[in-house]
Amino acid sequence: MIDHSLVRPELSEDQVRAGCLLAADYGVATVTVRPSDIDQAVRYLRGSATRPASVAGFPHGDSNTATKLYEARDLIRRGASEIDMVINIGKLISRQFPYVETELVQMANACRSEGVLLKVIFENAYLTEDLKIIACKIAKRAEVDFVKTSTGFAPSGCTLEDVRLMYGKCNPRVKVKAAAGVRSLETALAAYQAGADRFGCTATAVILEAWKAQLAKKAESAESIPPAPAGPTP
Repeated sequence: MIDHSLVRPELSEDQVRAGCLLAADYGVATVTVRPSDIDQAVRYLRGSATRPASVAGFPHGDSNTATKLYEARDLIRRGASEIDMVINIGKLISRQFPYVETELVQMANACRSEGVLLKVIFENAYLTEDLKIIACKIAKRAEVDFVKTSTGFAPSGCTLEDVRLMYGKCNPRVKVKAAAGVRSLETALAAYQAGADRFGCTATAVILEAWKAQLAKKAESAESIPPAPAGPTP
C-alpha cells in the first residue's frame, strides 16, 4: 500500500539509489521518482516486487496537456508502471471543467493502453469543498485509477476529512491515495480507515518497522495465552 516517494528536488543520485533499494527490501508497492531518475529506478528495482513509478505535470499541474502526455508516454516507454499526474489546478479553480476533463480522459487513455495506472493529484490545499467534489466526478468519468490528495509541495498535505470525502465520492470506481503527512504507523492506519488504498510517504522504514513491532507484540501475546483445558473424556 506504500508508494515510497523520492521526488524532492535536492535528492542526490546516491540518495535515489538508496531509496530504491530500501523500498525493494521492504517490498512496497512502488518507488515514485523524478522523471530524470526513472532509468535508474528501473535498473535498481529489476527483479524485485516493487514497481518503478514517476510523475507528470509535477508539482504544479500547469503544463499543457500535450506536454503531460509526452511526459507520461516517455516515462512509460522507459519503464514506469504508474504515473502520478497533477490536475491543472488553475483551470479547475477557474471552473474550466471541460478542459480538465478532456486532459484527464486523454491521460487515462494513454496510460490504460499501456497497462499503466494513472493517479490524479488534486492538491486539495488550494481547493474548496465543491471543487474537490467536482474533481472527483470528473476523475470518475475519465476512469482514472486513483485520486490523490497532495503533492507535498503545497502549504498543507492530506487530511482525514479529504480522504473520507474523496473515498465517499469515488468509491468503488476510483481508489484514493493519501500523500503528504503520512509519517507514522498511526497516521497510515487512520488514513486507511478513512478510505485510502495507497500512501505516498518518505517515512517508509519508520512506518513498516513500527508495523513489524506491532505484529511481533501481537504474536507474543497470543503465544502467552495458556491452552484451554481438555474436555472430559466421553
